[in-house]
Amino acid sequence: MPRHVACVMDGNGRWAVQRSLPRTSGHRAAETTVIDVIEAARAAGVEWLSLYAFSTENWNRPSAEVDYVMRLVRGVVRKHAPLLHARGIRCRFLGLSDPRIPPGLVRDAADLMTLTGDNRGMTLTVAFDHGGRGDIVAAARSLIRAGVAAETVDERSFAAHLPFPDTPDVDLVIRTSGEQRISNFMLWQVAYAEWVFPTVLWPDFRAPHFLECLHTYRQRDRRFGGVLPERNGDPRS
Repeated sequence: MPRHVACVMDGNGRWAVQRSLPRTSGHRAAETTVIDVIEAARAAGVEWLSLYAFSTENWNRPSAEVDYVMRLVRGVVRKHAPLLHARGIRCRFLGLSDPRIPPGLVRDAADLMTLTGDNRGMTLTVAFDHGGRGDIVAAARSLIRAGVAAETVDERSFAAHLPFPDTPDVDLVIRTSGEQRISNFMLWQVAYAEWVFPTVLWPDFRAPHFLECLHTYRQRDRRFGGVLPERNGDPRS
C-alpha cells in the first residue's frame, strides 16, 4: 500500500465542454469526486493524500473562472469541515500565499487546519496556489536567511526548509484525463513516485478507479535506481 498518494485532478473543463456546459460546471462536479477519493483513500489505509486543486499557473485562466473556483473551494471547505474532522483527518493547505486569494478563503482554510490539527488519521494536503518550483526557491531562500553554510547543505537539510517538511515523499501520483505531465506539482516530493494516468476525467473518477490505481501501483517493482534482489535464483534488472 502506498503511504502517500497524490492526485492531479485534471479534466474538469473538458468534462464540461463534452456536455456543452460552462467550464465552471466541471469544477462544481469535481466536488463529489474529491469526497469520494478522500473516503476511499482513508478506507484503504493511505496515510497521506495530496490533491492538486489550483496551481500558480492557474492564475492565467479567465478571471471569471478563477473567481468561481475561489468561491467554490471556500464553500467546499465550510461544507465538509465537520465530516473531515469527524473522520479524524488532519487537513493542510499547501500554498495560499498569493494576495489575490480572498481573505475569507484564507481564514476558512486556517480555521480548518486548526480544527483538525490534532487529528491522527490520514493527512489531507490540498495544494492550492501551489507551484513546486516556487517551493524549492522558497526553501533556498530560507536556507540563506538562516545562514546555513553552503558546504553543509544536503538533501535532508534542504527538505527541512520546504513547506510542511514532515510530509513524506510521494509514492504514487494519479493524474486523471490521460494527460501525462508533472505540471509543477510537488517537484521535490515526487522525485521517485510511480505515476498512473487513467483516461477518465476527474469529475467521473470514483472510488473503484482509485482502488484500481492502487492495484496498479502494487504490481510495480520500485528500484529507486538500484537492482532488485534475485527471485528464485533469477537475477532481476
